[in-house]
Amino acid sequence: MDGSFMSENSFSPDAENARAFRDALGRFATGVTVVTTLSDKGPLGITANSFASLSLDPALVMWAPGKFSRRFDAFSEAQYFAIHVLGADQMHLARHFAQDGLDFNLPDVTEGVGGNPLLAGCIARFECRRHALYPGGDHAIVVGEVLRVSTCDGAGLSFFAGNYRTISAD
Repeated sequence: MDGSFMSENSFSPDAENARAFRDALGRFATGVTVVTTLSDKGPLGITANSFASLSLDPALVMWAPGKFSRRFDAFSEAQYFAIHVLGADQMHLARHFAQDGLDFNLPDVTEGVGGNPLLAGCIARFECRRHALYPGGDHAIVVGEVLRVSTCDGAGLSFFAGNYRTISAD
């Protein structure tokens, strides 16, 4: 520590402080993912930063779709899904699937486990079968059993304080 003093702002995470709570959560840097599945309307995608590893044995990961999303039902009911960890050069995919989950008019989309649409060029991809679903307030916690993993080199795309950034291994 350099000896400087930082002022601290404390508050209760209630309705009156909803924006401050959201901003505080945004101070935790996260990776950026796109989760894909098949829905009754065809391929579906959503940008998410609520992804985390859960277990090595068995191989489990988790993510949390928001109940407020029009895409929530499809993702909470999906038996198969793929989580794509985006590279620094894939911000366009993050923005694309944040706005329109049904537009898969993209280059190099292939089919994976369970017929899921797979996006090319991601630094990691986890093809999953739903293992469990838990309530999580205004979200659901989706646990996936990882069936297949793909990786490639590159810097990662992150999200911090409301902005996209790059995470490099250097």
